[in-house]
Amino acid sequence: MSRAPASWLPLLELLRPQQWIKNAFVLVGLLFGHAWGDPALLSAALWATVAFCLASGAVYAFNDARDAVQDRSHPDKRNRPVARGAVSVRAAIALAGIAAAAALGFAAWAGAKAAAIIAVYLALSAAYSLGLKRVPVLDVVVIAAGFMLRLLAGTLGIGIEPSKWLLACGFLLTLFLGFAKRRAEIARLAEDAGQHRAVLEYYSTGFLDKAVALCAVGMTLSYAAYTLASETAQLHGTGSLVLTLPWVLLGTARYLYRLRWRGGGGDPAEELLRDPLLAISVAGWLATVLWLIG
Repeated sequence: MSRAPASWLPLLELLRPQQWIKNAFVLVGLLFGHAWGDPALLSAALWATVAFCLASGAVYAFNDARDAVQDRSHPDKRNRPVARGAVSVRAAIALAGIAAAAALGFAAWAGAKAAAIIAVYLALSAAYSLGLKRVPVLDVVVIAAGFMLRLLAGTLGIGIEPSKWLLACGFLLTLFLGFAKRRAEIARLAEDAGQHRAVLEYYSTGFLDKAVALCAVGMTLSYAAYTLASETAQLHGTGSLVLTLPWVLLGTARYLYRLRWRGGGGDPAEELLRDPLLAISVAGWLATVLWLIG
């Protein structure tokens, strides 16, 4: 009796529930669209979030099945369920299919547009796994596009008009995190980087440092412009959203610190769990936003 639940643990691990925090992007539209008080929109956003959790889990399972042999030589990835032999390749692919189908089903509860966005996300992720991940720069752009689809699922997908500022800041943020991830991988894997991720052969630390800096500056300037824009004040009924900017600057600077001097920056979800100051900056930003516009 005690062994039955344990047999499901590697399958759950394969879906990487610790990474589902990234799907909070779906809920951003509710906050900045002032739609949290609408039960129908709130329900649709929650269905879309669940759908993205399952869809991203399906992508993780599919990737692990494809990359199992390569992952066995990676210092961290060798502990993943397929790589260590806890889940077979066939079972991982089957789980990916089931999770993808369930994601589309849950998204349909949110609406046809949300389901279409999930379908695009799954197709884009498959294209990434099958080849786009080997194309420098495009690999990071595709990852960022996945997060943009999360934002669109929580806005356009459920009937909220997406803000151009929201989309611009979100895209720059995810580009920043994507290039930071590549920089962290090169730093950790050193000369063996290209063996573990082929695209790393085409990146240099100099280029990635410049790309990370460019995206960080663009993101903070875009967010600052958003907080100061007259249409922002009109929409939210306050001209004080600039008070949230220090939290953004603190979080960005702390992430850069983790990337360059603490060997971090490889995974945003893990960084939030490991670094109290980074977590405080995110919580402080959210609390300040809620205080000002809630």
